[in-house]
Amino acid sequence: MDAGDPYESTNRKSYWFTDVIDRNILEPVADVYLEHVPHAIQRPIGNFYRNLAYPNVALNAFLQGKVRQGFEDSLRFVINSTIGLFGLADMAGHMGFKENNEDFGQTLAVWGLSSGSYIFIPVYGPSNRRDIADLPVSFFTDALFFASYVISGPALVPLLFLRVVDKRARLSGPMKIRDQSALDPYLFVREGYLQQREFLIHDGNPPSGRYNDLLLEEEDEEIGD
Repeated sequence: MDAGDPYESTNRKSYWFTDVIDRNILEPVADVYLEHVPHAIQRPIGNFYRNLAYPNVALNAFLQGKVRQGFEDSLRFVINSTIGLFGLADMAGHMGFKENNEDFGQTLAVWGLSSGSYIFIPVYGPSNRRDIADLPVSFFTDALFFASYVISGPALVPLLFLRVVDKRARLSGPMKIRDQSALDPYLFVREGYLQQREFLIHDGNPPSGRYNDLLLEEEDEEIGD
């Protein structure tokens, strides 16, 4: 058992449960979406949902002490929400405002909190004890949460459904790579998640020692299998 994954047995059951739901429901719907919805429509839909979640990025940039980035992220959200037609068009990107990726899990890492045990949350996906703290923060900073107070239920349901489909469609490529190349899909997802988190926490420049350790751990586990 991996020291960073003491709940591996339970996590594998959660992974299996999630994978069944994905393969039987989400993947077929996402495949239809990718095949029949033109890319010219998929792109603004993806822009729209990423913009809704962008206040979380701006907030955590400030919390991490990235003051300039925080103001730029805030301005990016305002620009795309107004002249970008609620985020459908990435006007801020055309104006030179880079899209960043920050969350409260990264903020806690910057503050020095260790990641804790790896946890696979049913339906949601991979996480750890530190990153779970981002779930309520991202929920309450999502613009759709505030819009729900003025949007009626019948209109909100398709918006939420389309968000799930859009997210699954954007993960279609990595999922296919997992299916084609992974000897153990569970380990592939776990190690991919850990490496991605290190990459994001260190803004694309993870310490070489830590990155190499993760690769060596993955190789050792594959050899052991």
